[in-house]
Amino acid sequence: MASGDFCSPGQGMEILQQVCSKQFPPCNLREEDLLQNPYFSKLLLSLSQHMDESGLSLLLAKEQAQAWKEIRLHKTTWLRSEILQRVIQELLVDYYVKTQDTNLTSEDKKFHETLEQRLLVTELTHLLGPSQEKEIPPLLGLEKADLLELMPPSEDFVQMKARLQLEVEEQLKRKCFTLLCYHDPNSDADSETLKAAKVWKLAEVLVGEKQQCQDAKNQQKEQLVLLEKKSATYSQVLLRCLALLQRLLQEHRLKTQSELDRINAQYLEIKCSAMILKLRMEELKILSDTYTAEKVEVHRLIRDRLEGAIRLQEQDMEKSRQVLNTYEVLGEEFDRLVKEYTQLKQATENKRWALQEFNKAYH
Repeated sequence: MASGDFCSPGQGMEILQQVCSKQFPPCNLREEDLLQNPYFSKLLLSLSQHMDESGLSLLLAKEQAQAWKEIRLHKTTWLRSEILQRVIQELLVDYYVKTQDTNLTSEDKKFHETLEQRLLVTELTHLLGPSQEKEIPPLLGLEKADLLELMPPSEDFVQMKARLQLEVEEQLKRKCFTLLCYHDPNSDADSETLKAAKVWKLAEVLVGEKQQCQDAKNQQKEQLVLLEKKSATYSQVLLRCLALLQRLLQEHRLKTQSELDRINAQYLEIKCSAMILKLRMEELKILSDTYTAEKVEVHRLIRDRLEGAIRLQEQDMEKSRQVLNTYEVLGEEFDRLVKEYTQLKQATENKRWALQEFNKAYH
């Protein structure tokens, strides 16, 4: 192996900075690791040029971004039609509620009845599908022509269509104002003109707040990763200092200072233990922030139920074992008991394994 293939200390630190700046790979690398494995360092740099931070290749990342863009477009189109569908259904629901409380005019009744009839016929037409196969009989023996005969008169449909746009706009405006007042309760006392102006900018405000939350989460994640790295480095430095101090005590200790040296060594050991406990306390603090008291209580309830189920299974298994010992001389009946015992034993093992995994996750 040529000497030029190895990294010098300066080159090792430079490679380490380059790799860490790309956040690849997600592991704790030290300069010593890179110096001892120069080809691995070059491999990391080579891979980092063809992969993004998520681990995907650049081509796949580009295709994924394009796919997400198309999904968002389809989602937007679907949401528009879905919102319109739900608004129309809410109009019909409000109509039936009003018919029980107030007396509506004939125009209102005609409008809602025409709308409901048109909507129902359209939905039934869609259920029949774009085309019917000759080999497959139509649903309930109906054809599209049969449903089209149930359409409201064209004059009523024209009047309904002209009014529907205004009703939908009014319904959407009320919903937008409700969302605005939920987001900003102080806007409840504003005029409609001011509310409309705020609603116009509400989407941008929500996007900005969402981006701020995402940035805060990313920053928190970066801080946690940095804290873990610093904690690991701090522990290593403390252990190295402790080893160095122990060596100095052993090599340069004087007889007249033996007691003082012993006290100093104990002090350093206790200090190191305190720092380790402090790191452990920070880790437990992070865990306590992650797992609230309610989650811990739920975990305890789940563990108690699993332990109770295991005890019941063990009792059933013990009963089955006694039955097996009693009826071992039987033929086919014994085989059936063996199968039942095997199933109980398997269920007990599964619950015991689930309890062990739950204890690991809890601790």
